[in-house]
Formats: sequence, structure tokens, C-alpha cells
Amino acid sequence: MRRRDKEIRSREEIDAVIRAAEVCRLAFARADEPYLVPVSFGYDGESVYFHTAPDGRKIEFIEANNRVCFELEANVALVRDADDACAWTFSFESVIGYGMVRELGSPGEKNHALNQIMRHYSGRTWDIPEHRTASTRVWRIDIESVTGKRSEEKANG
Repeated sequence: MRRRDKEIRSREEIDAVIRAAEVCRLAFARADEPYLVPVSFGYDGESVYFHTAPDGRKIEFIEANNRVCFELEANVALVRDADDACAWTFSFESVIGYGMVRELGSPGEKNHALNQIMRHYSGRTWDIPEHRTASTRVWRIDIESVTGKRSEEKANG
């Protein structure tokens, strides 16, 4: 990280940013073609979870290359300056990570992952019938590395 003064070093603080984020952006690569997509997600402290339809572009990219980069941000605010256009900036916390995507197949794994997603947004566990998950593909990102950044810029005017 270039700006060490903005680095979030604590894994607990990085986890807090992940838990506060509303959207996870996944970056895929296939040959020389990148693909970036926002997804709803869940996080259990070790892995990131998402789901897809039975087929589509995300799956095509995963089948070609299951390494991904993911990004999340929280506490984003535009910082304005009444006198200096070049002083406008953002205050934010962000996390960038890398990992491997693995499809979950068993009903128990899928239920755990889908409940991580639902818990992230609703704060509770749900009874998800197996017939509802049968046509849903569910994925886990095994996190290999993660870094965090915090910018707490203050408005001047």
C-alpha cells in the first residue's frame, strides 16, 4: 500500500468494514478480458459468500479462472471545499481482497452461505427450504489476502 498512513492494519477493523459494507464488488479475469460486478454478499469472518443464477457471465468467468479480487467500502462521504475545487475528496473505509471461488453443493453448505448473506442484511437467521436453494448456485470465496484503507478527510469550508 502506497499510503501507509491510511492503512488499516487490524484484522478486527478490516472485518468491521466488511460487515458495514452494503455491496461487494467482484473482479474476474478471463484471458485478456476483465469483468467487474456488484453482488449482495455474506461474511462469516473467514469467507465471503454470494449466489448466482444457474448460468450466466459470472459463471463463465469463474469456470475460466476462479481467482478473484473483491472490494467493499463503508462510511463513504463526499468532502466539499467551498473555496478550492481541487480540495474536494472522499472520506471512506475500504477493503480489497484476493481469493479463490469455490461452488458449494451440499444443502448444508448452501444453507450456511445463504444465511450468511441474509444475516448480513437482516441481522437474523432464516429457515430456507431446500427446494428454494435447489436452483440457486452458491459460492464461497476463500480469502487469501486482504488489506484495508481509511481516509478521514475533513472539510475546509
